[in-house]
Amino acid sequence: MTRLVRSARLFAEVANLADDAAHRLEMIVEEWAANIIEHSRAEPGSPIVMRLERDQGVVRATFSDAGIAFDPREVEHEGPNLERGGGAGIALIRNWSEIEACHRRAGRNRLVLRLKS
Repeated sequence: MTRLVRSARLFAEVANLADDAAHRLEMIVEEWAANIIEHSRAEPGSPIVMRLERDQGVVRATFSDAGIAFDPREVEHEGPNLERGGGAGIALIRNWSEIEACHRRAGRNRLVLRLKS
């Protein structure tokens, strides 16, 4: 996960994102990676592939993982889990990005997020 967050930070610098947008991108990457690691049931060592791009001012993050099928659009936010900690990641991702695509093909999930302005 640390590698993905570092990659997002470097991308934000190279893409010259405003501080607020850079912070939101880093948080989105961290939350999504944490969800994959914690909940996907992917084989240990299974890669999480991330692609970041900026095209005409639009920032997109594409993730691919080999975990169980999961579509974040189908999850209802029930608030934070105070006993376990966490529970706000999907809500944060939904607030700071638009889900452009989410599907499963050849045993891998693919999620495309567009950072909101």
